[in-house]
Amino acid sequence: MTVRQRKSPASRANPASRPDNIAQLWMLRILVPLGGHKLFLARGGFADDAVARALGLGAWLDDELRDFDAALIRTELRDLHRAAEACSADLAPPPALRANMARLAGLAGLSETDCRVVEFAAMLHQDRVLDDCADTLGNLNSGKLADLLAQLLGLEAAAVRASLGPHGVLARSGLLSVDRGNNGYLRGKLDLLSSSFADHILASETDPLALLRETISPSAPARLVLADYAHIGEALAILRPYLEQATATAQVGVNIFLHGAPGTGKSELARALAAELGCELFDVASEDADGDPVTGERRLRAYRAAQSFFCQRRALIVFDEVEDVFADGDGMSGRKSTAQRRKAWINRTLEQNKVPTFWLSNTVGGIDPAFMRRFDLVVELPVPPRAQRERILRDACGDLLGDDAVRRIAESDALAPAVVSRVASVVRRIEDRLTPGAAPRALAWLIDQSLEAQGLPLRTHDASRLPAGYDAALLNADTDLPLLAEGLASTRSGRLCLYGRPGTGKTAYGRWLAERLGMPLLLYSASDLMSKWVGESEQNIAAAFRRAERENAVLLIDEVDSFLQDRTQARQPWELSMVNEMLTRMESFSGVFVASTNLMEGLDPAALRRFDLKIRFDYLLPDQAAALLERFCMHLGLAAPGAADLWQLHALRTLAPGDFATVARQHRFRPVASPAAFVLALQNECAVKEKSGPAIGFLA
Repeated sequence: MTVRQRKSPASRANPASRPDNIAQLWMLRILVPLGGHKLFLARGGFADDAVARALGLGAWLDDELRDFDAALIRTELRDLHRAAEACSADLAPPPALRANMARLAGLAGLSETDCRVVEFAAMLHQDRVLDDCADTLGNLNSGKLADLLAQLLGLEAAAVRASLGPHGVLARSGLLSVDRGNNGYLRGKLDLLSSSFADHILASETDPLALLRETISPSAPARLVLADYAHIGEALAILRPYLEQATATAQVGVNIFLHGAPGTGKSELARALAAELGCELFDVASEDADGDPVTGERRLRAYRAAQSFFCQRRALIVFDEVEDVFADGDGMSGRKSTAQRRKAWINRTLEQNKVPTFWLSNTVGGIDPAFMRRFDLVVELPVPPRAQRERILRDACGDLLGDDAVRRIAESDALAPAVVSRVASVVRRIEDRLTPGAAPRALAWLIDQSLEAQGLPLRTHDASRLPAGYDAALLNADTDLPLLAEGLASTRSGRLCLYGRPGTGKTAYGRWLAERLGMPLLLYSASDLMSKWVGESEQNIAAAFRRAERENAVLLIDEVDSFLQDRTQARQPWELSMVNEMLTRMESFSGVFVASTNLMEGLDPAALRRFDLKIRFDYLLPDQAAALLERFCMHLGLAAPGAADLWQLHALRTLAPGDFATVARQHRFRPVASPAAFVLALQNECAVKEKSGPAIGFLA
C-alpha cells in the first residue's frame, strides 16, 4: 500500500507567472495593495474559486492533500502582483475596446482618464470574474471611490476625481455616472449608459452610433412634408426660421415642445423640419432591446449622451413621450416626477443644451408649468381640418382612392396624418393581392379600426350635411332665422342658444348656418367632450374652442345643458370647474358659437347672460307642416298630398321636422307608398311622443 506524503509548505509555492491580460493585473491590485485579500482568503478556502483559478491558484483547489494555508497564499499573491506590475506597461484592454473608446473620445471629447475609467467599468460589467474579485473590496462610499480607482488603474487621483465629478464629461455625456446615494459594491457604483453598453463596446470595432443603440438612434425618414402641416402655418412661420437660425449659429438652449393627441404627426413634423433644414435627426429611445420601457432616469442619461455626441454635427434631437420624465410622479402619494427630482439639472439643460431638441407629448397635463415656461416654443398639433385631411389622403393614397372615397374618409374629425400614412403603407403592400376595387374599402376599414382602438369617434357621414328638404324658413322659431344668418354673415361673431323640444331643427339650423356663412362646422355632442377623468372634460372643452378659432369654424355643441347646469346645484367640485371652463371659453370666443339644448330650465344664470341671443324652437305650424309634407313627397317620388292628407296633418299638434326625417329614413327599408301613408307614419311618431300609444292603421 502506497501512502501519499503531504507536501511541505516550501513545495506549495509556484513561481510567479506573467499575467495574460489587464484584468488579472486589476484583480491582483484589488487583492494585494487595496486589501481585498482579507475577504478573498476566507477560513479554510477561497471566497471565490473562479477568481483563484483566474490568478493561477487552481492548484490549491485541485490537490486534495494540500492544507489551505492563507499566509502562503498571501505570499503567492504578492509575488504574482510584483510580476504583474513589472510588465504592466505591456498590458492593455482588448483592441476592440480601445478602438471603440478612441472613437467615442473623439465624438464626446473624452480625456485619457475618462477613457481609462470607462474601459475599466465596461470590463467590470462584462467580466463576471473581475466583478466577483472587486466585491472583495466590500461596500464602498463615493468619497473614497476616486482614490481607489486611481490606485487600481494607475492614474492621478485628482484626474479621476475630476473625471467622476458631476460636472465632468462622463456625467454630462451620460456615459458613466456614480451612484452617490448609497454605499455599494464597485460595479454598482459605476453605472454605465445602458445595460448593453459594455457588450457593445467590447464587441468588434464598430461605428460609434452602433455603440449607442438602445439609447439613441437615427430617426426614420420623413414621410410627410411641411405642406402637410398647413393647418399650423402660423406656428411654422416662426418655427422653421427659428430652427434655421439656431442651427446656423450653433445657438444653445433651443427647445421646442410639441403636443397633441396621438397620431397628429408630432414625430413626422420633427422629421419634416429636419429634412427641410438638412439636419440629421436622432431619437432618444423609450424602450430597450427586449421591448421593455426605459425609465425616465435612463432616458435623461441617453439625452445627455446625445447632446455630447452630436454637438459638433448639424443635428436635431427628438425626445418623445416626455411624460416619462415630466409627468411620471404621483400627486396622491407625494412622489415627485423625475424632472422635479432633477429640477436644477433640467432647468440647466433647457438653458444650455447645444443640440436643438424637440420634446414631444400627447398632453401638457401633469407637467409642471415651471418647466413649460422654459421652452422656446410650445406648439399644439391638432387633427388637421377637413380640407387638409383630404390633401393628406390624396398625397398618401390618391392613386388608390377616388375623389368620393377621399371625401368620405376625410369626414372623420379624428383622422390624423400618422394613421393615414401607416394604413396607406399596409394597403400598398397587399394591393396586388386584393380583389379589383377593394383598396378603398380596405383603407376605410383599417382607418376605422385604428380610430376605434384609440377610442376616437368614427364619422360615417358628413356632420355638416343637412337633412333632405331642409329649409330654415320652415322652422317654428321665435326669431327670423334667415335674417339672423344675414346679420351673422357680416359680423362673423355671435353666441346663440337654441332651445326647444327634440326634433324641432336646432342642430340642423347650426349646420345650415355654417353653410350659409361659408364656414366649416365643428359639431360636438356632450359625449364627445365629457370624460371620466377629472379635468379632462375641461381640457376637451378648451380644445374645441381653440380648434374653432384656429379653423375659423362655426362651433356647434349639442346637449350643452350637460356643461352649463346651475352651479348652485353642483354636488361635486368637477361639476363647478366644468361650468366655469365653458363660461370662460364662451366669454373669450370671438367666432360663431351655437349651443343647442332640450332643457333650458336649470341652466346657470351666468350662461344665459353670455348668450347674445336665445332662440326658442317649437312644433311646426300647420302651414309649415304642409310645406314640408309636399317637399318630402316630391323627394320620395310620391304624388302631391290631397286635401284629406292635409286635414289629417293639421290635426297633429306635436309635429316637428325631425318626424319627417324619421319617416324618410323608414322609407329605405319600409317603403311609404302614398302621401296618406306618410301622414299615418307621422301620426305614429306623434303618438309615441305623446305617450298615448301608436295610431292604428295600415300603410297604403
